[in-house]
Amino acid sequence: MKNILVLCTGNSARSQLAQGYLQHFAGNRAEVYSAGVDPKGVNPLAIQVMAEDGIDISQHTSNHVNEYATIPFDFVITVCDHAREQCPVFPSTAQRFHRSFTDPGQEPGVDALTSFRRVRDEIKAFSRQFLETHLPN
Repeated sequence: MKNILVLCTGNSARSQLAQGYLQHFAGNRAEVYSAGVDPKGVNPLAIQVMAEDGIDISQHTSNHVNEYATIPFDFVITVCDHAREQCPVFPSTAQRFHRSFTDPGQEPGVDALTSFRRVRDEIKAFSRQFLETHLPN
């Protein structure tokens, strides 16, 4: 089983969405964690838009990246530029990947729910492709 860590700044939306999809698609092939460099709590809109797609992340917590310092990660994925810049060095041979997604709910002229749904769909596609490439069946 592989260990995957998804990082963003607040561990409130993008990394939570990615954790939900990666775990869903990976099943028992991976254990997926998410964390932030400055955790803010799980955004209720992230929970809502995932529930709309049949994935329950309501029990997720917002964690600081330091909480996972002892886990030997195989993959570390940053989903925002700030997290990539602040990402600590892990005592493992983790492969690092970066894919920056728009911070949902922060798009000028776009209502928050629409923004969350759009980013959710982008993260879903990324998660599926990431696993097909790096953790095939």
